[in-house]
Amino acid sequence: MPSRNRDADSRSPATNSAAAPLGLAEYLQKILTARVYDVAVESPLEPAARLSSRLSNQVLLKREDNQPVFSFKLRGAYNKMAQLSPEQLQRGVICASAGNHAQGVALSAQRLGCQAIIVMPVTTPKLKIDAVRSFQAEVVLHGESYSDAYLHAAELAQTRGLTFVHPFDDPDVIAGAGTVAMEILRQHQHPIEAVFVAIGGGGLIAGVAAYIKAVRPEIKVIGVQTIDSDAMVRSVQAGKRVQLHEVGLFSDGTAVKLVGEETFRLTQAWVDDFVVVDTDAVCAAIKDVFEDTRSILEPAGALGVAGLKKYAALHGLQDKTLVAITCGANMNFDRLRFVAERAEVGEEREALFAVTIPEQRGSFRRLCELIGSHSVTEFNYRISDATEAHVFVGLSIGSRSETIKIVNDLNAGGFKTVDLTDNELSKLHVRHMVGGRSGLAHDERLFRFDFPERPGALMRFLSSMHPDWNISLFHYRNQGADFGRILIGVQIPDGEKSGFQDFVAGLQYPCVDETENPAYRLFLR
Repeated sequence: MPSRNRDADSRSPATNSAAAPLGLAEYLQKILTARVYDVAVESPLEPAARLSSRLSNQVLLKREDNQPVFSFKLRGAYNKMAQLSPEQLQRGVICASAGNHAQGVALSAQRLGCQAIIVMPVTTPKLKIDAVRSFQAEVVLHGESYSDAYLHAAELAQTRGLTFVHPFDDPDVIAGAGTVAMEILRQHQHPIEAVFVAIGGGGLIAGVAAYIKAVRPEIKVIGVQTIDSDAMVRSVQAGKRVQLHEVGLFSDGTAVKLVGEETFRLTQAWVDDFVVVDTDAVCAAIKDVFEDTRSILEPAGALGVAGLKKYAALHGLQDKTLVAITCGANMNFDRLRFVAERAEVGEEREALFAVTIPEQRGSFRRLCELIGSHSVTEFNYRISDATEAHVFVGLSIGSRSETIKIVNDLNAGGFKTVDLTDNELSKLHVRHMVGGRSGLAHDERLFRFDFPERPGALMRFLSSMHPDWNISLFHYRNQGADFGRILIGVQIPDGEKSGFQDFVAGLQYPCVDETENPAYRLFLR
């Protein structure tokens, strides 16, 4: 990771105004005088006893999920809007958001007595739309993505004379978020090794880093992003803002393709390090927090905890005080089944395997004897061949190191074994459809798609396909998210492969070719 310049007076070109960019002292003053407590509460800083014991460190959770809108976002929104003139408030405010920022702006507008227009993508779940309307805000649905909604909101702001409230790239919004750090240092005046902060556009970490480096610069500020939405990490590495072509949507609260100019400047200057985590680690962190607090975080809200765990393991930390900001809890209930499925793998408590056994009497018994004391979490099999069978097996493990030993033991026992624990196709689809082999599926190729979860999206996908391409496999499972996942097998003759690639490019849905994936070749081909 490139070193960051921590000079408080380092002044890169600013984006928010023609004036010189604010330095550390100016941000400290803005945070100390921020107006947030008309709507926000001072959230507790709670010990996570079970997680602390497991990690051999004192883990403290800054519970921003306890705010009135279940997220820190109202701090920055209200601080920005409280600075507006009476004339600006009378004209009203506007923002683009599909989640927590929308609710923060709507609640702030209600408290300040001004009209708020919230532009949301048409893919936004009804739960979130209803939450915004409950604060008497006007909801405008436009476009399939945040980018579409943002452009429409900017146009409406211009034509109607409304004040645009940016979700992160604004000094007043950053200062409002920085009050989270002010509370942490007031609530825990003993040594702190590091504070872990989720990063989307960068507003929270910019404010937190500004306050901590001004008041207690010895405390490390660690940013956390998901492996498929790491725009800030890539930007700092490149020394300039990097725009991602696609972002993962599981942690939708941090799914930002391009970070802010001001938030990038502050993060580059004052954040010490970064951690990148995967979906399984986030699911495991959601479970960790539930076990300690009986509260359920949204994926973005658990990012700080996931990053804390990974950082502590990588650096061998012992007997340190580590703080994670649990920044949001707006979770769709239906999504919990996906989280529950993936948490055990993310916590390294479950491993997945493809085991090939001879199709003869006694094979299952010998396999079970080799598995031994490991608890079986999943066992899927269907007869498909006269000589051998492929079995999908899930086993409980105590640590990831056990996985290698299990593979070696099974191979030594005469059962060829493939570790599928990190195989995304297996975890998303194959475990739910083992036994789908067919000799009729000649010229089959397998693709995995993400598409917006809204009425008509699946029909658009199917109606766009060439009528000569036969669908030979199809798996879709609703997971309560803003996006859907499809696994599809298509019979494509060699001469038509380029046409199919053109079809995929025209859809503009994220797509992965899984034809050579071993899980597919063992269980579904």
